[in-house]
Amino acid sequence: MMSLDEIKIIQLPRILDERGNLSFLEENNHIPFTIRRTYWIYDVPGGETRGGHSYKTNQEFIIALSGSFDIVFNDGKTTRTYSLNRSYYGLYVPAGLWRHMDNFSTNSLAFIVASTDYNESDYIRDFKRYEENK
Repeated sequence: MMSLDEIKIIQLPRILDERGNLSFLEENNHIPFTIRRTYWIYDVPGGETRGGHSYKTNQEFIIALSGSFDIVFNDGKTTRTYSLNRSYYGLYVPAGLWRHMDNFSTNSLAFIVASTDYNESDYIRDFKRYEENK
């Protein structure tokens, strides 16, 4: 299993001018994997939590394109929270870490790129099982 120390905030390139700002990401350059899937989370009702799982192999890069939210990690001993609220940086999440997302602001938009195609068998959705497999 990975360590919480493997999580990284990565600043993305920013091109700024009078017309507005532009940021981008490139696989195997700004993020350390090839992109196989993208998805986004939005319209999360106040007080709701998303996630509550770990991946066996999937890695992710999470960006707050709009608004803000927290990503909470737990390795069975320590809890660590990262708050995302800018679209020009994101959070690299290696496989093997338990996480959930909460504290979504109104109109928040979480954009996630993933290293694997969707595969239900890649998920560990029971925290006790997660702790047993560490």
